[in-house]
Amino acid sequence: MFAGRSLWRDSQVQTDAMVGKPVPALSLPTLDGGPPASLRGDGPYLVNFFASWCPPCVVEHPTLMALEAAGVTIVGVAYKDDPAKSRAFLDQRGDPFARVLVDRDARAGMEFGVTGPPETYLVSSDGVILAKHVGALDEASARAMLAKAR
Repeated sequence: MFAGRSLWRDSQVQTDAMVGKPVPALSLPTLDGGPPASLRGDGPYLVNFFASWCPPCVVEHPTLMALEAAGVTIVGVAYKDDPAKSRAFLDQRGDPFARVLVDRDARAGMEFGVTGPPETYLVSSDGVILAKHVGALDEASARAMLAKAR
């Protein structure tokens, strides 16, 4: 019976489970060593989970820099990364983030449903997650995501 049931069960991870829900009420350490800060902010804004060890994060970085230059607010979350390596990553490539929080133990990642970096979330002005993008953002996917802002 269990074997038969497992054949018909959807085994895919639901990657957008947080869409339509409020941003988790978490405070994380900041990369600059300041006091813990919330993932909540004035929206609309993006929350981007990244890591220095993540090749797709390098690929998407120019898109994040272009978004920041266009006035898009992005909160960075250094996911399962050594803070010194996260800082070196940003120093080398540029820092597109309004603030960078550190999620070494993946606590925030679990709350958001992160399956692996990079992942980006669009948050509305009322603190609700409107969209999620898994993988490296490019210009087209960023534009499509931002079109959902309210």
